[in-house]
Amino acid sequence: MSEISKQRPKFLAIHEIRLPLAGFASILHRMSGAGLFLMLPLLVYVLQVSLDPSPEGVAAFKAVTGNPFVKLILFGLSWAFLHHFCMGIRILLIDVHVGVEKDAATKSATAVLAVSLALTLVVAMKFLGVF
Repeated sequence: MSEISKQRPKFLAIHEIRLPLAGFASILHRMSGAGLFLMLPLLVYVLQVSLDPSPEGVAAFKAVTGNPFVKLILFGLSWAFLHHFCMGIRILLIDVHVGVEKDAATKSATAVLAVSLALTLVVAMKFLGVF
């Protein structure tokens, strides 16, 4: 009977929850997967336009990818893919008991975030024609 009368919180204050860095990386992993899934029609369309070898197809591809809003979406999707990929490797390593300790988990989550952002920067520079 004493368990039933225990005081329970009346609401969940999300802004008061303090997640570790690995928790944020995990949430971003789920969000990036959902974003990639939801934006799949756009990605398939861009792929379809890019595969047309005719001059009209090249002009259509440049028109679609030349839009600043589409560029921003494509940069976001490249980050989502790279983060999802790197975090997936981290999760696979955790599944085989590599990096399970708190310090190692924090370091690997930091590495995932840093590597995904660095690779996104490289992809963006390549897409913008820097090199």
